[in-house]
Amino acid sequence: MAKLTILGCITALLTILGAISSHADTLVERGAYLMNGIVACGNCHNTRGPEGRFVEGMELAGGMVIAEKPFTALVPNITPDMATGIGAWSNAEIITAIRDGRRPDGSLIGPPMPFSQYRGMSDSDVKAIVAYLRQVPAVANKVGKSEYRMELPPAWGPPVGSVADVSTDDQIAYGGYMAGPLGHCIECHTPMEKGRFDFDNKAFAGGLHLPVGPELTLTTANITQDKETGIGAWSDAEIKAAITQGVRPNGAQLHPIMPSGFYASMTEADVDALVAFLRTVKPVVNAVR
Repeated sequence: MAKLTILGCITALLTILGAISSHADTLVERGAYLMNGIVACGNCHNTRGPEGRFVEGMELAGGMVIAEKPFTALVPNITPDMATGIGAWSNAEIITAIRDGRRPDGSLIGPPMPFSQYRGMSDSDVKAIVAYLRQVPAVANKVGKSEYRMELPPAWGPPVGSVADVSTDDQIAYGGYMAGPLGHCIECHTPMEKGRFDFDNKAFAGGLHLPVGPELTLTTANITQDKETGIGAWSDAEIKAAITQGVRPNGAQLHPIMPSGFYASMTEADVDALVAFLRTVKPVVNAVR
């Protein structure tokens, strides 16, 4: 009986350990799918060369400069490097930084980190992202401090509590979750007024200036349903091609600051949901050049 009891305990322990390992693998897999797809943190946090191309071996090591009138932001190193990255941060501290915009020392993180959207990221997805961040290679790359010529608020809102998953069964709702909390398309494609995104009047209407090199600044496109200045006249297939291939209907290639290289790995169902949501975005006349 003792042998059977011991064997039973060992079997139960192995079952538990297997379940824990499976859960960890699932978290990392979901995190990899998000980070290398719709969330695309590397689009800002990967180190870029002079022409805006990613530098090999510098995934999430930071260093890009984003300059607007109210601030000059230096994108931080978010690899697990203990000295120059976030390796010394706890999982809870990383989640607080992502969703509440607050560092472990209590200081507030400023824009353009999209806190207004990340606050809506579900608990399971933000945990998956942390699991992915834990296993990327640590890179020693010290990045300086950002400069803000605007007053930062005491906080970006009350502390984020528990956030439920958005069901993929509701295609438009899930598409909105991808365009907001996950992909923050709404922030990249909405212009700023006095350091604040003009979500009330020009959501998704483009016009945000993105410096991608020492002498090159791009302006984001209008992706509302306006037929003249937005994408209202584009077919679903053309919108999908722009998202996943970086190609306009006229065949012109979008600049790689549009993270189509990341979006190409999204499932067809997720791309369909994103397009379905974009079809619901109200048209805004805003000719972007």
